[in-house]
Amino acid sequence: MTAPSRLLGRDVLRIGTTGLRTRPTRAILSALGIAIGIAAMIAVVGISSSSQARLNDELARLGTNLLRATAGTSLTGQRTTLPPDTVGKVTLVDGVEQASGVATLPVSVYRSRLTDPAATGGLTPMVADQRLLDVVAGHVRAGTWLNPATSAFPAVVLGSAAADRLGVVTPGTQVWLGGTHFTVVGILDPVALAPELNRAALVGEPVATRLFAFDGSPTTVYERSADEDVERVRSLLGPTISPRAPSEVEVTRPSDALAAKNAANQAFTGLLVGLGAVALLVGGIGVANTMIISVLERRREIGLRRALGATRRHIRTQFLTEALLLSALGGVAGCGLGAAVTAGMALTNHWPVALPAESLGIALAATLAIGAAAGLYPAVRAARTPPTAALSS
Repeated sequence: MTAPSRLLGRDVLRIGTTGLRTRPTRAILSALGIAIGIAAMIAVVGISSSSQARLNDELARLGTNLLRATAGTSLTGQRTTLPPDTVGKVTLVDGVEQASGVATLPVSVYRSRLTDPAATGGLTPMVADQRLLDVVAGHVRAGTWLNPATSAFPAVVLGSAAADRLGVVTPGTQVWLGGTHFTVVGILDPVALAPELNRAALVGEPVATRLFAFDGSPTTVYERSADEDVERVRSLLGPTISPRAPSEVEVTRPSDALAAKNAANQAFTGLLVGLGAVALLVGGIGVANTMIISVLERRREIGLRRALGATRRHIRTQFLTEALLLSALGGVAGCGLGAAVTAGMALTNHWPVALPAESLGIALAATLAIGAAAGLYPAVRAARTPPTAALSS
């Protein structure tokens, strides 16, 4: 009995690349559709992962143990105030390691006394104590933070956004705050866990009491505790600050806002991945179209090979291999392009480059699956072509 003929692996690759080698431009254009879809998916996943890695690093650096207490509303809907001894009360809570507060002043800050009074720029003068920067993990970009000397005189520290809007670049500049010239002694870097400080002009308690009749009541209190004590301290802050009406004190965890923002970004990432999948599907259709045209153009070649002894299985294998190689070419190019876009975006934004290896594997597997699906019908059609019909056409 005669053994059935079979193709060796090297022969499969040789005949599978015949169409790609003879028509390189068409092959490149067909693979480009696959490459664009894969690159879009890889880039979206990579950028999202890099953003997540940056958030994790930021939370590890800033900590998730910061709580923020503000005055809420009463049962009648009126805005309440925190008592002057709020910070002192908070520091007495078991588990609290650090506490500080700020108070909004009912004045405005301008670049100069000649500025239009209506052009406030959304900036808020605030009273701050000297412990604030340590509690919120803030950093001074230029100059210095408030100290016992500067807190007693018209000196101000500007948040990053406040400095930008006022056009202040270096300390030593004067601004017009509450009808008095204040000298800028420091400019802060952006404060991630207390973004309201970015738009603030911060002054010391003694000068605020003397010039603006500050009564000592804070508007916001920041507190740090050990990670394992955060939830317990959170439940105690309201009753401690306002024993008669604890529900009128709003306690939040600033790191939760960053996590929620990242969750929203993840949802948007899912949408973009879906769009990349659509692009990949379109690329697969392009491969199928290319393979069908290739079968029609190569009918004589198919007939000749059948007449020389090639079986239907050989013809199927040839064209299916060609479709898989075409898709794999686009998949590899797409992975490279997507990884390059991810690295470029991450480095531009000073993020760590994070590209899950499993995403590359899934992308290549999806590419081969698309190639197999796209090449199956053309391969079967080529295998069913009668040798006599092919040679006579």
